[in-house]
Amino acid sequence: MEKNPLFYGKVLLFGEYGIIKDSMGLSIPHTYYKGAFQFTEAHNATQLKSSENLKKYIAYLKSDEAPCAFDFAAFEADLQDGLYFDSSIPQGFGVGSSGALVAAIYDRYCTDKISANPEKANDIKALKRIFSWMESYFHGKSSGIDPTICYLGLPLLIKSKDNLGTVKLPASIEAGAGAVFLLNSGAPGETQPMVEIFMEKLKEEGFRNMLKNQFIKYNDACIQAFVKGDRTPLFNNLKKLSALVLDNFDPMIPQGFHDLWREGLESEDYYLKLCGSGGGGFVMGFTRDYDKVKSKFEGFSPEVVYRF
Repeated sequence: MEKNPLFYGKVLLFGEYGIIKDSMGLSIPHTYYKGAFQFTEAHNATQLKSSENLKKYIAYLKSDEAPCAFDFAAFEADLQDGLYFDSSIPQGFGVGSSGALVAAIYDRYCTDKISANPEKANDIKALKRIFSWMESYFHGKSSGIDPTICYLGLPLLIKSKDNLGTVKLPASIEAGAGAVFLLNSGAPGETQPMVEIFMEKLKEEGFRNMLKNQFIKYNDACIQAFVKGDRTPLFNNLKKLSALVLDNFDPMIPQGFHDLWREGLESEDYYLKLCGSGGGGFVMGFTRDYDKVKSKFEGFSPEVVYRF
């Protein structure tokens, strides 16, 4: 029996909200979470829901606006045979649940697909455009970046809206003292309302200036330092970025995290930042010494995504 390819979740290390205003972004696959197509003769409730959602999604893919062609006969025949998407990626946590599904559908049913090892930067741009349309069904509006990362399975450096490519990062060191980690807020976040709050804030001149002159500057400096493996500027800029988010993105910080956020800034032992649009889902943390701080986060199911 053919083995269906796995598609991993993703974590946007840097760039949430800034990407909307053309800052840089850095996203990595998160192999702890994954999804793949499976078949079953008798669906349980979760599998049935997945299968029903796929049937609704086909109607969207059949639109005249579709940027690529799909083999709907094969897709519909597979659904008849018990197809569903088996995924451990939590929905509404900013780790790519719809991205992995979109990537899997494109991989299996697109009739003129671009390879997952694209030769040219233009191929990645074309993938992003296709995935933007495909994922808009789930979010109202999608940049297409999440499914692109899930499809390629590689870290992606976003230099601007139209300039993105794969990037080689320093290898994660299993025995490293430092860590990038996720904390679980215990509740999913809804992207759309958070983005609406952000768009409303953009009408204020002070917020726009903060974003342009500080947020984007620190965000981009963090990315440049992270890609080079340069820890001192990384943590200097992380502190500034974390403080800016605490002061300016209050509604996006999930409940129960404000004090923890402030404590990290005061002790300088760790810094927290948003993971995705916020409001719920995960919060991301960075520390030079994970063993020193991990007991603080016991109530939030900490999960390490990268060691250094």
